Amino acid sequence: MALRLVSDFDLRKDVLPWLRSQRAASAAAGARGGGPGVLENNYESLRILNVERNGNIIYTCKDDKGNVFFGLYDCRTRQNEHLYTFEKDLHVVSCSVNSERTLLAASLVHFTKEGRKNELQPGSKCLTLLVEIHPVNNVKVLKAVDSYIWVQFLYPHVESRPLAENHLLLISEEKYTEKFHIQVIKEDGNRVVLKDSGHLPRERVAEDFVWAQWDMSEQRLYYVDLKISRSVLKCIQFSADGKFNLMFEAPLDITLSDSGFKLVNFGCDDLQDQKNLSKHLTLCVFTNHTDYYVAVYLPGHFFHLLNIQHPDLICHSLFLTGNNEVVDMLPHSPLQSLSGSLVLDWYSGKLYRAVLNQSYLLQFLWNTQLDCEKMAVLHCVLSCGRDPQFLEAKLIQWISENVSACHSFDLIQEFIIASSYWSIYPETSNMDKLLPYSSVFAWDTEIPGITLVTEEIPLPFMKVHSFKGYWEKLNSNLEYVKYSKPRLLYDNSIVRKEWHSLISEEKTGRRRSMVYMRNIRENAMKVISNLEARNLEPRLTPLFQEEDNHQRLLMGLMVSELKDHLLRHLQGIEKKKTEQMVLDYVSKLLDLICQILETSWRKHHLHPQLLYCSRQASAAEFTVFHLMTRILEATRTLFLPLPPGFHTLHTMLGVHCLPLHNLLHYFDNGVLLLTETAVTRLMKDLDNSEKNEKLKFSIIVRLPPLIGQKICRLWDHPMSSNIISRNHVRVLLLNYKKQPRSSMIDKSPGSVEFLPLNYFIEILADIESSNRALLAFEGHDNVDAKFVEEAALKHTTMLLGL
Repeated sequence: MALRLVSDFDLRKDVLPWLRSQRAASAAAGARGGGPGVLENNYESLRILNVERNGNIIYTCKDDKGNVFFGLYDCRTRQNEHLYTFEKDLHVVSCSVNSERTLLAASLVHFTKEGRKNELQPGSKCLTLLVEIHPVNNVKVLKAVDSYIWVQFLYPHVESRPLAENHLLLISEEKYTEKFHIQVIKEDGNRVVLKDSGHLPRERVAEDFVWAQWDMSEQRLYYVDLKISRSVLKCIQFSADGKFNLMFEAPLDITLSDSGFKLVNFGCDDLQDQKNLSKHLTLCVFTNHTDYYVAVYLPGHFFHLLNIQHPDLICHSLFLTGNNEVVDMLPHSPLQSLSGSLVLDWYSGKLYRAVLNQSYLLQFLWNTQLDCEKMAVLHCVLSCGRDPQFLEAKLIQWISENVSACHSFDLIQEFIIASSYWSIYPETSNMDKLLPYSSVFAWDTEIPGITLVTEEIPLPFMKVHSFKGYWEKLNSNLEYVKYSKPRLLYDNSIVRKEWHSLISEEKTGRRRSMVYMRNIRENAMKVISNLEARNLEPRLTPLFQEEDNHQRLLMGLMVSELKDHLLRHLQGIEKKKTEQMVLDYVSKLLDLICQILETSWRKHHLHPQLLYCSRQASAAEFTVFHLMTRILEATRTLFLPLPPGFHTLHTMLGVHCLPLHNLLHYFDNGVLLLTETAVTRLMKDLDNSEKNEKLKFSIIVRLPPLIGQKICRLWDHPMSSNIISRNHVRVLLLNYKKQPRSSMIDKSPGSVEFLPLNYFIEILADIESSNRALLAFEGHDNVDAKFVEEAALKHTTMLLGL
């Protein structure tokens, strides 16, 4: 199952043994004259009452006489503690304890003689009590009414020191909320008592609402205020000092009445109600503190994992229906979602931690045939994984074996972009608006079971009263949706334009300022250093073994442009931190490419030495070559940098794997790049067989002139000499100025009977002798005149058709 509930707490296992030990100890004390036992055998009444903000669990149990026992389970120490016992037969509606465990608030209902709650008869009361429990002392009645009351102490965000004032919320079924201010003082050491129990100040927080819900994690109260013409959703935020503010109010487009609505998220009020609810279908909604995903589960029908961080791409959400594994894996009883991904099963008394089942997700990824599910699981694993390196390794393994499995998107592109995004996302909350999180920005492929209708709808008017924390994020999202046209997501279009401009200038001999170029080169060096620092293990693939100036240039430009982009739009982030985020992001891109190659390289047991032999390629080499071609296609579309040495490795594999005509086609269409390192290795490694001669000549004629001249001198072959001589003659004649000459040409010992050729050789000899120092061929000896003569004669004969 995609969602797994891991038990964090179980009444039967974590509380019951302790209760029995307490009973046994009390019974032994009673036998010695110490009094009756604390509890008897009525453990069926054991149930959870509340889970406080710090994770502590309050539970209750009755003895055979109906006396109500309150206990607390400390989630940190995993120890139980007795809080208080009411020696009356009462039914507990709600309970809460303050963070210092000195005060207990409880709402209880009287029972009639028949043993049933008498909620409707005039005389029945719901008592809301405040008890001093450190030590046990006074009991103060806060409310005595006919309606149910839920109680909840406010918890400060910092629990480093005891508070002089506690704050208690009372939420009534009569649709109002009050807050009590409770001051305490210390007496006789650790004795904590109410300062003025006769008068507890109170204030009205909200009233006339039809629905309310308490968020214990963030200490917020949500409620729907029923106006005459429309309903308004409001939210109140409570702070550590007890003050509260109305954070927002948003009108709802639907009209609500108080029929059919019930206060929720304040606990189950009756064990019998729990049993009745467990017999019916219950829709369960799970959330966690990140808000990346919301899980919606209807037992036996469906499980939906909704990506709420990027709702514009519905294919990032996972929809599972009609799957038997979905039907019976989770409990069917009422569940309540709590903070920290906790889920409370009221019926069984168990507290679960909801986690994504990564093993199931990976298995699902291998087996599913739908592109939308592949993309959803890919993002789900990357965003919620507890072991990113392990999960990335598994995803890379899957990608290397299924590189062509997706038709709606490029799998390598999506993995590189998504993984890089999720690796840097925690650095700042606004990264989702500035960095691309997917290679796909519109999904027009059908998703089974989902009908998607796109239409422009006006955003609801929301009056936000504060911009801190959650509300700052909410407001920024609203502002982004309203006014961000076009999108702010970074793309490499500016880098593409600048890179092509610099390459063009390099070919023509023009140069930018030294400061600008030095900054670009330093950026690239920082990326490579950052990448090497993150990967201490040696790589098997022969990458980063050459300069590859063009890729370094691309790296440096991307760092520069991305840094400017983030500094322009990120607010409140130090420049140094932003620069480091950029280096980490670009390094991550390159590292992912290296990991994909490394995984495939190791899987097929390849070694760098294989590239230096002139044998036929193996099936393993062809597989790796195909993968590298797909990587090249993916990065070229997005204009992302590649690790230095990638093109050399790709070309060397291509020479081994492809027949000559396919190889030349790859060269001519830019799929394979003839780097100087690759060509040098080929010239030295391959012999001069007829097949290799064709290959070498085909490569030389495709090289840029400057590189071609260097490579020709490495190839000891007449064809190479022919090219050298022709280039040499071309250079000599570029600066030739015609001088008046005698009509008679003296025949030298080396002259031939062909007069035009004699004249041409004399001109070359004259130029070479007069410009020997200027036209020395890059430190090499002058070309043999006899060789030039033969080459020129052959070339002339060909041109004349002789």
